[in-house]
Amino acid sequence: MDRFFKLKEHGTTVRTEVMAGLTTFMTMAYILAVNPNILSAFGSGATGMDWTAVFLATAIAAGVVTICMGLFVNFPVALAPGMGLNAYFATVILASNGKFTYQMALTAVFISGIIFILLTVTKVRQMLLVAVPDSLKHAITVGIGLFITIIGLKNSGLLTVAVELVNDVPKGKYTDLLSFETVFHIGSMHNVNVLLTIIGLFLISILMVLRVRGAILFGILLTTVIGIFMHNPDGSAVVNLATLTSNQTTWVPDLTKLAFADFDFAGVMNAGIISVVLTFTFVELFDTFGTLVGTANRAGIMKNETEGRKRVGKAMMVDAIGVSGGALVGTSTVTAFVESSAGIAEGGRTGLTAVTTGICFLLAIFLAPLAALVPGAATAAALIVVGVLMMQSVKEIDFSDLVYGIPAFFIVAFMPFTYNIANGISFGIVSYVVLATTARLGGKGQYKVHWLMWVLAVLIVLRYIFITE
Repeated sequence: MDRFFKLKEHGTTVRTEVMAGLTTFMTMAYILAVNPNILSAFGSGATGMDWTAVFLATAIAAGVVTICMGLFVNFPVALAPGMGLNAYFATVILASNGKFTYQMALTAVFISGIIFILLTVTKVRQMLLVAVPDSLKHAITVGIGLFITIIGLKNSGLLTVAVELVNDVPKGKYTDLLSFETVFHIGSMHNVNVLLTIIGLFLISILMVLRVRGAILFGILLTTVIGIFMHNPDGSAVVNLATLTSNQTTWVPDLTKLAFADFDFAGVMNAGIISVVLTFTFVELFDTFGTLVGTANRAGIMKNETEGRKRVGKAMMVDAIGVSGGALVGTSTVTAFVESSAGIAEGGRTGLTAVTTGICFLLAIFLAPLAALVPGAATAAALIVVGVLMMQSVKEIDFSDLVYGIPAFFIVAFMPFTYNIANGISFGIVSYVVLATTARLGGKGQYKVHWLMWVLAVLIVLRYIFITE
């Protein structure tokens, strides 16, 4: 094991690596409860996806791909279905009013994974990372954070959306003369789900302030325990422990429920797939790059720049394959998790850390009944707090230079307020190309517009002109 993972060379031990792997698992295990809740539309099945099937897919995809990262790259980074893209995945289905099925969405993720592999092999991926300014990359992270936060607030009932009449029209007039507007309100504090969400928010926040490892996971668990003692208006328990002893509950994973290769290539060609695939691909590109490079720096892997780049390149390939692999077993985009930095902070330096985390995910497939107890309020609280973590990237955006600041703001604002990740990225890219080009024509030569940004801008404009929503 020492020779395979080069433990001595990296100044670490088996015990340190295993403990680091367990720490990483504890910090990101919340995805086992959150991802099935989101993809099944918070357990309602509104997307058509089965909760258990998504749970198994999440555990298997995270386990297998993370183990591959450890064995083939010797990299201490774990992967799982990513936050933000899973919410986008569910939103695409729910907003289509039945025109876009989960099979089509899985197909879109699978196709984006193939594109991702090609971009990695041909080095175009690295070119994209050079083309887009750093401020815009960080803005994407912030925008997704706010997008996740709104989803958490909305699904918890803490934020309500109402359509209200703006002006009165005399009797007898046609209803199309009425004027309405969408208004946001805070949810009722008498709503048990709202109360439980607020409790969850405080619990997770306190644990994070106290720097407790696995704060999000422990916060979800504590919120679930509190939910046992709370009841809905009809008298039913928010968390029903009776399901654990039900005749229909099994602790042995039923792998036949997996939506394995449940694709719809024929249907996807007629469903406006281009913008969806591009969104999955584009967001994953920047999200993975930032995570891999950031964790590599913290682990000291980039000290030897040549060797570090090779390992990051290999890690990108495993990540790319994981995208299609995750879709194959029935889950949204698999990506590198920034929570891996928790294990690195505990001393993880090699792939043994990732292998340990991956094994934990595979063992978790036997815990589906426990994960199913987690109420939507606990998951919503976790989503809101994850938004806080992603918001931290705002300090990296140069708002003092409006050539970067305005496009970054458009990205941050349009994602949550239009409830669409692609809209934010699109407005950011197009506005940057316009503003940077205008600045250059005005004699400010420090602003460069990569030719690939022009290509992206043209494609985006064509998308809004010719592709209907």
